[in-house]
Amino acid sequence: MAVYTDIRDDQLEAWLDRYDLGGLHAFKGIAEGVENSNFLLTTDNGSFILTLYEKRVDPADLPFFLGLMEHLAARGINCPRPVRMRSGAFLGSLAGRPAAVVTYLDGVSVRRPSPAHCRQVGDALAAMHLAGEDFTLARTNALSLQGWRPLFEKSGTRADEIEIGLADLITDELDHLETCWPSGLPAGVIHADLFRDNVFFLKDELSGIFDFYFACNDLFAYDVAICMNAWCFEPDWSFNVTKARALLEGYSARRPLSAEEFNALPVLCRGSALRFLLTRLYDWLNVPPGALVTPHDPREYLAKLRFHQGITDAGAYGLDLADNSVSGEAD
Repeated sequence: MAVYTDIRDDQLEAWLDRYDLGGLHAFKGIAEGVENSNFLLTTDNGSFILTLYEKRVDPADLPFFLGLMEHLAARGINCPRPVRMRSGAFLGSLAGRPAAVVTYLDGVSVRRPSPAHCRQVGDALAAMHLAGEDFTLARTNALSLQGWRPLFEKSGTRADEIEIGLADLITDELDHLETCWPSGLPAGVIHADLFRDNVFFLKDELSGIFDFYFACNDLFAYDVAICMNAWCFEPDWSFNVTKARALLEGYSARRPLSAEEFNALPVLCRGSALRFLLTRLYDWLNVPPGALVTPHDPREYLAKLRFHQGITDAGAYGLDLADNSVSGEAD
């Protein structure tokens, strides 16, 4: 989340007239994240999030994102639910941007997740995958294998500004992944961005997941790999096998991974690391002037990519699929 587009008072007043939200109490921008402009909106009826979708978001994708949240919420997933206007629509235009209001989730993000947090995230991810099985809309993952090389070409000439040799490393990794990326694994709707700041906890109990604006159709195990990269590394970017084991156990308890999915994890984790390295590289080099946003350091995902490049056996992630027991010692 971030703030790129300001809203005038008269624009906000006209926007709120479309809803039955009651009188306005407070309105302020939210500075985290890098994608859209987000605001906390408090009215007589409670707290809500107002989102203006910026240029990176294709307006044609918004019915998928908002429809998915409504679908998942109706099936018991604790996630934001789009608020419909008096007209019945949940999407409009505000300050020259597509805009929507969604319900607010109580909770806080954890900065230093424990294995117990990771186990709950695995469980919640599996629950989301299962709940989305009958969602009728579909969206191609533009930030999967086919999109990585074109994305790299947007900033490749400047990649060595981050680290000498980075351009060659990324080129070699793209060549590798394009030859060994798995196919035929179970697929469906995935979150594709379930980072720590997109999950809330209350008293160490997971209270909700949000920010579905990268959701798409792709491999379920790829979504697991994204979560492993987001949740199972320490602040010094070292891998924590105890957290990885907990996340995988939490996921598998609700939706068991097949042997093919499990064995593909090293490649999928490499792909996930490269995907976020590429987007962070682009964002680091292309911050819009005046934006209230702090881009993420791409070197974090470079370190994660290098770690996964050294993994040849998925058992190194702490789980023995054969008997659902640990492999190796806890760190």
